[in-house]
Amino acid sequence: MLKTELEISVRKAAPEQLKKKPDQNALGFGQYFTDHMFVMRWSREQGWHDAQLQPYQNFSIDPAAMVFHYGQAIFEGLKAYRGKSGNILLFRPTNNFERMNQSAVRMCMPRIPVDRILQALKALVYLDRDWVPNTDGATLYLRPTMIASEPALGLRPANEYLFFILASPVGAYYAEGFNPVKIYVEDKYVRAVPGGVGEAKTAGNYAASVKALTEAQSNGYSQVLWLDALEHKYIEEVGTSNAFFVINDELITPPLAGTILPGITRDSVLQLARDWGMHVNERRISIDEVVEAAGDGSLQEVFSTGTAAVISPLGE
Repeated sequence: MLKTELEISVRKAAPEQLKKKPDQNALGFGQYFTDHMFVMRWSREQGWHDAQLQPYQNFSIDPAAMVFHYGQAIFEGLKAYRGKSGNILLFRPTNNFERMNQSAVRMCMPRIPVDRILQALKALVYLDRDWVPNTDGATLYLRPTMIASEPALGLRPANEYLFFILASPVGAYYAEGFNPVKIYVEDKYVRAVPGGVGEAKTAGNYAASVKALTEAQSNGYSQVLWLDALEHKYIEEVGTSNAFFVINDELITPPLAGTILPGITRDSVLQLARDWGMHVNERRISIDEVVEAAGDGSLQEVFSTGTAAVISPLGE
């Protein structure tokens, strides 16, 4: 059931609930959260209901909530930017919510009413507008999330879900900032398999990648370059970002074939590159081809794209 007529109430934080704002030059990533959040609930009988902008607070959730046992959890990531004139800008937010609905369908979860949730997002950003940083490279990161909240055991789609949006002022995602990062080519672990959930932004995909990430970081690398699950040679993604290569003036990125996330920033880069007259090719590219291009000098650029990572150059 998808109800589009969703009433949204507002309950502002009391003065004593307001938080001290952090130093904008030392934000890190995802360490601080604003004064408010958006919350709504879904049940099979009522659809989406109890939508509210409210003070940031903890949830009370049953230990039998199905998200803890069967992993029905999806999320998105987008940003609010402070413009040069002081205005606040959102970057393609509708695309994020449409992608969230694609993830929801894959994970047997309810779709969200995009137009109404976009209004709620804008209201949250406006309510916490003083949290949007005005320093270079800093933004307000927004995290819409949906989890299965029904208390029950037994594998099936849940009958109750909790949706919420958090807001967090952030700096650069990588410790290197916007300097080139080192990546490790992962040939043992895989991120996704054909027919799996690689194209869904679901929590389990990220949990499964932590092992490879920690091993790479222990060896001095910032992220993992994922290869395909079948032949372990075709490039898929860079950590939580989409991968791009410029070889002989051709912009190459792996195709959307069900195992990688359809990135909003990826799509934006492709649109801009085509508008600029660049030769763009969405095709399979092997790690051997990249190594060969690096050796003969035809590899001109390597970078990754994502909401958190923005556009990050890859140096090694």
